[in-house]
Amino acid sequence: MLIGEVARHSGVSARMLRHYDALGLVRPTGRTVGGYRAYSAEDVRRIFHVESLRSLGLSLKQIGRALEDPAFTPSTLVGDLIRWTEDRLRRERELLERLRAIDASAPTGWRDVLCVVDLMRGLGSTSAARRQQTVLARPDGSPVPAGLLAEAVLTESDPAVAGALRWALARSGGDGLAALAAGVRSPDVDVRRRAVPAIAGMPEAPSTTAVLMEALGDADTTVRGHAALALGRRGVTAAVPALVGMVVEGANDVDAAEVLATLSRLPGCADRIVTALADELAAPTADSAVRIRLAQALVELSGTGGQRILRRLAHDDDRTVALVASAFVGVLGGPGVPGVLEGRSPDDGDDGDDGSADPAVPAPPGTGPP
Repeated sequence: MLIGEVARHSGVSARMLRHYDALGLVRPTGRTVGGYRAYSAEDVRRIFHVESLRSLGLSLKQIGRALEDPAFTPSTLVGDLIRWTEDRLRRERELLERLRAIDASAPTGWRDVLCVVDLMRGLGSTSAARRQQTVLARPDGSPVPAGLLAEAVLTESDPAVAGALRWALARSGGDGLAALAAGVRSPDVDVRRRAVPAIAGMPEAPSTTAVLMEALGDADTTVRGHAALALGRRGVTAAVPALVGMVVEGANDVDAAEVLATLSRLPGCADRIVTALADELAAPTADSAVRIRLAQALVELSGTGGQRILRRLAHDDDRTVALVASAFVGVLGGPGVPGVLEGRSPDDGDDGDDGSADPAVPAPPGTGPP
């Protein structure tokens, strides 16, 4: 079979067949009278073997060794091929992400493309200072893909750089919510902890609120706390139980108390918050520190429900809790609680109240009428 015919049947060009011959990879077994290459059926089979191994990514040198060395074992070479292929795929995925980021920035010219490429290089730096500078030093009007910033937020471990990224993301005017929402659902708790504050900093919208509501059910207390604070600041009362839990646990309890105070100004929400705090005060597991934090949260609330609980708490069996509650009553402008600040027993004088519990609020332990 002449070279032209072999080329037609095998799909390998005549030029490549000549190259195989020159390398000694596939040499025709005969020649015609006129000196043309004549391939046997065995030669054609060898050509197909070469092409099959090339499809696996082997070089021609490796193919020659595989076909000629009887002692050659493919396992090591196949393992190397797997590693090389994985590395190539990783590089190609990175390239694809870069191209998508450039496309998302809607560049109007090559200058815009170069600006995005420069941003990507800066965000990929091993220096935290360089990454932060890259984010903060962007010229006004230069394209900043929100998706690129969102992806960077999810992987950034330096707090200062993460803050700069959240700031830039909030100003980008783009939509990085899809990437951040995927971060909220990540099995990696660190990624979830980075995603929620970034969403909280985005403009308020039903879509962002929906993702924050999803994070409110997270198993991690830090993720749940970030979501509760963000939702509470948006006036979402579903965050109340989580915010009360933060006060109990002492996790960002001051921030949680401030948000509860804001929510207490909403119609019908004050009584719900007072009841939740009073229930925690009455819990048998509440120690002095927990009850003092709960009392501090009551001070901030709108309405009189919190003040009533504080006045009753000023007669608590725990002397420290009683003193703190009495001081809070004074801060709120109510009359002093006789006996508590003077070192006398609360039963030695009138407290200015009838001692009865608010019907809507459970009485804390150690309080109530004699």
